[in-house]
Amino acid sequence: MPDNVHVLKHPLINTRLSQLRLTTTGPKEFREGIHNISLMLGIEATRDLEEEQFTGQTPIGSFTGTTIKHRIALAPVLRAGMGMTDAMLNLFPNAQVHHLGIFREKTTLQPVEYYSKLPSTVTADIVYLLDPLIATGGTACAALQMLLDWGVPIKRIKLLCILASQTGLKRVATESPDLEIWVSSVDPELTSRGLISPGLGDTGDRLYNTLKD
Repeated sequence: MPDNVHVLKHPLINTRLSQLRLTTTGPKEFREGIHNISLMLGIEATRDLEEEQFTGQTPIGSFTGTTIKHRIALAPVLRAGMGMTDAMLNLFPNAQVHHLGIFREKTTLQPVEYYSKLPSTVTADIVYLLDPLIATGGTACAALQMLLDWGVPIKRIKLLCILASQTGLKRVATESPDLEIWVSSVDPELTSRGLISPGLGDTGDRLYNTLKD
């Protein structure tokens, strides 16, 4: 793996991901699994956050505590990225949430931007880009470009995803070598339709119970 890619290796993640893969896993359990893995990804990806000290008072005496120094923003890619958002908000309750709307055109598999909730000026120091699946890598690259165009330096962006294909992950990491990427697992193949194999299926449909026949 490229140096900018971090693949988590943890038995709890492995077991939860295995449950997500099962076709018998219902929407409630699927949402819970995405939430749990996202929480673990978030904890690992935030180890290097800078802290500021303050002096506070307990019922017994004074103490020196810390707060997170930087302003945090979350950028979930609609709609599947919303499944990761609540977990990250558990870590950063006051984080800004900037939704990015991108869909993949079915024939060409090219990303199409349709919505952006980014304000006119940059209002965050660090942005966590949330995209559960990196299949071809096109959507992640398009979302990253939206953040770069907004004005966030690439070294202030971290991409968090649940599952990636080897092909898509390599594309994102190669095109953006300064981007820090955190992923819980990597699958070996893509289908002719650009789907991760064995994968999870369509994450958005499974999260929100909109599976098609």
